[in-house]
Amino acid sequence: MIPVTGMTDARIAVLGLGRSGLSAARALKAGGAHPLVWDDMEPARDTAAAEGFEVKDLTRANAFDDIARLIVSPGIPHLYPAPHRVVAGALGAGVPVDNDIGLFFRSLATSQWHSFDTLPRVVAVTGSNGKSTTAALIHHVLTEAGRPAQLAGNIGRGVLDIDPPGEGGVVVLELSSYQTELARALTPDVAVFTNLSPDHLERHGGKGGYFAAKRRLFAEGGPDRAVIGVDEVEGQYLANQLSEGPSDNRVIRVSSGQKLSGPGWQVFARKGFLSEYRKGRQAGSIDLRPIRGLPGAHNHQNACAAYAACRSLGLAPREVEAGFASFAGLRHRSQIIAEAGGVTFVNDSKATNVDSALKALMAFDRVRWICGGLQKEGGLETLAPALSRVLKAYVIGREAQAFALELDGITADVCTTMETAVARAMDEAEPGDCVLLAPAAASFDQYDNFEKRGDDFVKNVTARLGG
Repeated sequence: MIPVTGMTDARIAVLGLGRSGLSAARALKAGGAHPLVWDDMEPARDTAAAEGFEVKDLTRANAFDDIARLIVSPGIPHLYPAPHRVVAGALGAGVPVDNDIGLFFRSLATSQWHSFDTLPRVVAVTGSNGKSTTAALIHHVLTEAGRPAQLAGNIGRGVLDIDPPGEGGVVVLELSSYQTELARALTPDVAVFTNLSPDHLERHGGKGGYFAAKRRLFAEGGPDRAVIGVDEVEGQYLANQLSEGPSDNRVIRVSSGQKLSGPGWQVFARKGFLSEYRKGRQAGSIDLRPIRGLPGAHNHQNACAAYAACRSLGLAPREVEAGFASFAGLRHRSQIIAEAGGVTFVNDSKATNVDSALKALMAFDRVRWICGGLQKEGGLETLAPALSRVLKAYVIGREAQAFALELDGITADVCTTMETAVARAMDEAEPGDCVLLAPAAASFDQYDNFEKRGDDFVKNVTARLGG
């Protein structure tokens, strides 16, 4: 645990008692603060009370009269589309609003660090797609190279649940826009921006607000090194804002699909080969094609970002390559779950938006595509470049019929349930085909989260294969 510092004896309100909220309450208590907790759901309040926390109704008038700070869980809106009523109360009372990420960065360094020859480092990864894989890949490479590393944030453990890093330790954080936009302290040593595509637009008041939330990771704390995906104009703009000129190697530009040139530091992948260039000369290369845990161009972009981050931490190219080779991939993210009769079965339930589904489809040639769910803004038109790879779509979800009608130019089978979709896809699959779950939609019409949707896919495939 990372005890929260600088708040001894202060009364700190905590809103939202999921994983991050309870973690924050525990860390506040460990640091000598007095947390007062609230959740709109009574079972969550009961759980916190059973753990010994004082429950305070923060919705009442004058609730913030004796409160020094409000800590808000990431799922709770604090600005758009409208602030939660508790957040609105804190804003009206002038009480500072923060989250567990802000508490982490203000509390990580301790007096013990003065005795370290090699200080701990923090690598923070954000972006629309690929941030989980990129963060996990960085952590895996560091661990395989013998570096002490921990993975936390939007993946793995809560940021305040990790152990205080020792000498030379590295903390790798995956940070969502919900986390970066509110944190009052953001000071990573290495910050990574993968890419940007429309997502969570209502929460951020549009695409500009969404990008601004991501940009805070780089603008607030000034990382020593910034790894920026430049395949979209937002990344190009961000790299330009952070750089003092073409040769400024504090910014590492990364790309999948285009060769980058110039006197600076670049890492890019083309036709399955990763290349690193510094000062106009090649400094390293990796053949990504045989690495089963990183299929497709979108994972090659993740590999470039992870490679750049690891190189900035002092790892040699051969150490990074060895780590890549043993990376098995993440559950629900281009996860190869089985191969049988020449058919490959891939679980990419995390493809909850159109852009991530497009990238998943582009990774395979002959796709029997399981898709559908709670559709997000923007429609499905941008999937067009990948539809030539789709042999047939098997559409799930409560609005499967409407979803199928948007899939112009391909055969779509309205299945509604995962069980039916898997059964029909497997019955029709031939050697060389890929049965791919990449929904291009949220899961909440049928499942609690994308993990449960992916687990249902795996269960149905395994059952029919006799596993």
